Amino acid sequence: MATNVNRYDIAIVGGGLAGLSLAIQMQRVGVNTVLFEKEQYPFHRVCGEYISMESYDFIEQLGVPLSSMNLPRIQKLTVTAPNGLALHRPLKLGGFGISRYLLDAQLASQARNAGVTLIENCKVMDVDHHSIYTSQGLFEANLIVGTWGKRSRMDASLVRHFLEPKQRTLSDYVGIKYHVQANLPEDTIALHNFKNGYCGISKVENDTYCMCYLVKGSELKNAGGSIQKMEETVLKQNPHLKHHFEQFPSLYEKPLAISQISFESKTLIEQKIIMAGDAAGLITPLCGNGMSMALHASKLLASELQQYFQQHQTFDETFGNYANQWKHQFANRLRAGRWIQSVFGNPILTTLTLSCLKPFPKAVDYLIRQTHGKPF
Repeated sequence: MATNVNRYDIAIVGGGLAGLSLAIQMQRVGVNTVLFEKEQYPFHRVCGEYISMESYDFIEQLGVPLSSMNLPRIQKLTVTAPNGLALHRPLKLGGFGISRYLLDAQLASQARNAGVTLIENCKVMDVDHHSIYTSQGLFEANLIVGTWGKRSRMDASLVRHFLEPKQRTLSDYVGIKYHVQANLPEDTIALHNFKNGYCGISKVENDTYCMCYLVKGSELKNAGGSIQKMEETVLKQNPHLKHHFEQFPSLYEKPLAISQISFESKTLIEQKIIMAGDAAGLITPLCGNGMSMALHASKLLASELQQYFQQHQTFDETFGNYANQWKHQFANRLRAGRWIQSVFGNPILTTLTLSCLKPFPKAVDYLIRQTHGKPF
């Protein structure tokens, strides 16, 4: 189907979960696929590394042998307020822990095995209709999909609406991640709140725990740009986090960090580039479901793109169908996530909310259901 080595049916910009899983699906149905990733696998990403069980079967269908990897099953949730008040609930569907270092590398291997042209250490500088300008040369594709994650230079290049300067309540967050050695329940994910942020901790593979937190950029600015100072003055006000930071040694020389994270609404298409994963919409990490959304979106998009490349529907019909399914599956989850984030960013509201929810476990279960889907 391709006419030369640099011409492809579909080009995918970004090799995270949405991009890799979409590439595998498209190549398996005979669509000549190229994927660009600016890093080289395997590598660590800022991510909470908890995946809802709704994605388990789909990941195995992509070729990742989860059932033989001895991964921790997570079936309980603990949420704490900045003053240490704790709420505990079972997770009906539950999830599992796996590092992005391991999962992304597994998916990259499956993509190569399927025949995807996987180009690593490659920065995409710009796109123009069917052309992709990269640090490794010019490529062309019939169709381009953006799966570049939370924030990218491509967002600025496309002048995306969510970057417009205005007063926002869900913008300019910073994400910080550690892998640590910890002595904690293996079946529990804990979310510890503090002023203008929260920290999640849960087990991944190899007796390692992921400890990842999100905080307003203003808190880091107030600490003079020092992550350590911010942790001392802000995060450790929560007694649970004080214990974790002081007792659990980090396996990194320094933490991973990402800045300017926005949870504002995003468009699903820009200049005929279809978006998936975090590039299409970012659910607040407090909801613990961003990875499942990225994977599910890839499946929805792959089904429509297959119809497009088999010439059963036009581009406009393809995008329209995808957009309708995306909104049906995820729009309510994103709204619920934004509301939950607004409540849990305030120490007083967090404590009050947890105090009110503790006597009403069904209300907690209801909130959890609003941010999760069903197996796909």
